Amino acid sequence: MGKPDLRFRKELEKYGAVDFSACYNCGTCTAVCSLSTEKDSFPREMVRCSTLGINEDIDHSLKPWLCYYCGECTTYCPMEAKPGELMMSLRRYLISRYDWTSLSGMFYRNLPAYVLAFVLVILAIAGIYVYGIHSHDEWLHLGHYFEMIAIATVAVIILLPNIFRMWLLTVLPTKNKFSLKAYLAGLKDLFIHMFTQQRSLDCEKTLANRIWWFEHFILVASYLLLLVTTVFLDWFATDSMLIIVMGYLFSAVIFSVTFDFVIRRFRKRTEKSTYSHPSDWFFVIWLFLMGLSAFTVRLFIDSGLLDNHFWLYLIHLTILTQWAVIIVPFGKWTHFLYRSFAMCFAKINSLSVIK
Repeated sequence: MGKPDLRFRKELEKYGAVDFSACYNCGTCTAVCSLSTEKDSFPREMVRCSTLGINEDIDHSLKPWLCYYCGECTTYCPMEAKPGELMMSLRRYLISRYDWTSLSGMFYRNLPAYVLAFVLVILAIAGIYVYGIHSHDEWLHLGHYFEMIAIATVAVIILLPNIFRMWLLTVLPTKNKFSLKAYLAGLKDLFIHMFTQQRSLDCEKTLANRIWWFEHFILVASYLLLLVTTVFLDWFATDSMLIIVMGYLFSAVIFSVTFDFVIRRFRKRTEKSTYSHPSDWFFVIWLFLMGLSAFTVRLFIDSGLLDNHFWLYLIHLTILTQWAVIIVPFGKWTHFLYRSFAMCFAKINSLSVIK
């Protein structure tokens, strides 16, 4: 067990944690959690580590990622310590620990810094447009090349090193022997959970949860397929009817599903949508705007209206840039990535043989 840090509770509050110090370790949260097992007991252990300030144990744990936050623990907590919200806060905190740039932590703890980053992107694109000499066709090509460069740069320079740092914190300290079989099994779990999030189906055996899972599944599928359609098939420049229809379909699904998510957060219809960190709002709203703006830009291209309303493409490019350089590497999007690798690393740890 690591050494207590009495300042850690205040640190977690900056990541959105509320009222967790009210916990008196009754264990109700663990008892009602459908995903908690004798081997992976949570959230009580994580609540106790947070209350006592044992951040080292949290740094090395994968348990915050094994939670899909159905909200049952918060609903039944007799002290209203909100363990579900704490688990979400721990995931934000862990992202800041994995991130070698430290920008994730700065954005999570400091809303003005987050907003300033978005504003700087707006000013940069506006400045390039005003003082540049590019034609509209050149702007479309530049936007296309930016998408490819941004994806490659963020993946290679930021996300892959962060995944390695996550491995250093959660797998290496176990001192398990290397097992090729364990790593292959981990890779299998990585892809299963990345594309299906099937573990969330065990969270609540309700129709509402199955609908929530299905919406997430088609959202992830549509997002990845729109990425392929736009970046690799060059949706805005192609004349292929099949690619054009695919782009319309995937972007329509994205803004339709995310619109429903936004409404849920406004109405707070379920426990999981009751508490929202600013990063949650940025994620869902910008994903909605990206799908809507992409759909509208292509519609204007097909209608021959884009040249006279090129501001629309500039808005789309701004949204895309903010998504690519802020939200994807440093915001809520990374939950999708780190949770998937957490499943992979958990499988590796469970199958490896301890020296």
